Formats: sequence, C-alpha cells, structure tokens
Amino acid sequence: MLAESTIGEGTVVAELMVIAYVFGRCALFLFVYATAWYVLALVMRRNDIADIAWGLGPTLVAWWLALQPFAAPHALPLAALVSVWGLRLAWHVARRDFAPGRGEDARYAAWRAEWKYVKLRSYLQVFLLQAFFMLLVIAPVVLIATSAVAPSLPFVIAGLAVTFAGFAIESTADRQLAAFLAQPRETRGRVMDQGLWGWSRHPNYFGESMIWLGFAILSAGVPLGWIGFISPMIITWLLVFVSGIPMVEQRHAGEPAWEAYKARTSAFVPLPPKRD
Repeated sequence: MLAESTIGEGTVVAELMVIAYVFGRCALFLFVYATAWYVLALVMRRNDIADIAWGLGPTLVAWWLALQPFAAPHALPLAALVSVWGLRLAWHVARRDFAPGRGEDARYAAWRAEWKYVKLRSYLQVFLLQAFFMLLVIAPVVLIATSAVAPSLPFVIAGLAVTFAGFAIESTADRQLAAFLAQPRETRGRVMDQGLWGWSRHPNYFGESMIWLGFAILSAGVPLGWIGFISPMIITWLLVFVSGIPMVEQRHAGEPAWEAYKARTSAFVPLPPKRD
C-alpha cells in the first residue's frame, strides 16, 4: 500500500514538473510574441492590433506545441480545432477594426490620451498583460497536448459539444452585429436587439466563454486536466468584469435606447427578454 502510494505521488510530481516546464516554454514564446506585436503597434501607432493578436496567439502556441518532440499524437487535431476559433476571430477583428477610414478602437485611443508614459504602459498593460492572461487561458491546450493519455471519450464528446456550441453562438452573433452595423443610415439611433442580441447584450462574449469551457472539459479527460478549468474562469472574469462588458456598456450608459434595451435583456447568458 505504502509503495503504491509513493509511486502514485511520484507520478503526479513528475507530471507536474513536465507541465511546469511546458508552461515555462509557452510563457517565453508568448513573451516574444507579445513583444513583436508591440513593435508592430509602435510602427502602426495603434494598439488595437492587440485584439487581432488575441486570436492568433493561442493558435500559434497550439501548433508550436503540436510540433514539439514531447507532443502527443492528439496535439495535431487539437491545434486544428484551436485554429478554427483563432483564425476566424482574428479575421473578424481585422475586418472590423481595419476597415477603410476607421481609426484606432475607442478604448485604446482613450488610454493613449490618458496615460502619461504611453509607450511603456502600452507594452506592460496591453501586450504583456494580454500575454499573461493568454498563458492562463490556453491551459487546457497545454495539458492535452502534453498528455501521453488521450482524453477519454465522454470528455471528448462533451467538450466538443460545448466548444462547437460556443463557436456557433460567437460567430453567429458577430455576423449579426456586422450586418447591423453595415447599414448605418437604417440603424442610426437604434440598438441591435435582434437575433441572439435580443436574448443577450453580449452573446459573442458568452460564446467565447463557452468555447474555452469546452476546451477545459476536454482537458478534464487527461491526468491533472482539472487545472484547465482556470481557462474558462479567467476568460469569463475578463469578459464580464474587466475588459469586455464594462468597457462596452460604459460607452452607451445614459442613452435612452440602450437603457431600455439593458432593462429587458440579459447581460451575458442568453435568456428570453423581459416584457415591458
């Protein structure tokens, strides 16, 4: 009994050391990645390219992991799955924020005007901070890619179901909002409250959270995979309390149409709208 317990503990410690080693390499990778995007931001004089970097970062990390000698065979389909999310998101943001005549996103422009040491704070509070959160969010990807044991079938089914549901919600919400904004004359003074936006004020954010919850469920099927649940916890916290919902809603606070929409519509989880 004692011998078996000792072996088990030794195995867990060894696995934790491997995970820590891989996370360390991912941290270095993301440090270089964030620094490269920061340099590009200096050249372009706009920090909102960080939003494009958010989708591409996990995609590159997933493929980098899949090509490492220690990677498991299932790391390749995992990288492909992450790419479906990351490339679509990066392309959507690039088309939206870099449309002809569109300047830097209002959030970043406001920080640029407010901050005293704008270059230093941009590097630390935009690009390096994003890389830190990215490292936490990709935890399920790291755990699955480095596990010699493939996720068990029930976790694969459940994880993929949640991930694809989240992808469908996020991509549909983005498409609906883009179509609404593409008609500025018809929609002037109106709030987007159709489709998924009639059930949630931020269905795209809810879909994003679901995607990473699905990855966490996938990682739960491998040893020590429970660590991966830090991912949906972090992304949901960021979207609901930090850089997502609060910043968007602050811009519309006090607008009559927005306040009426806010009163009848769920902030995050899609729910039937309240009746007036």
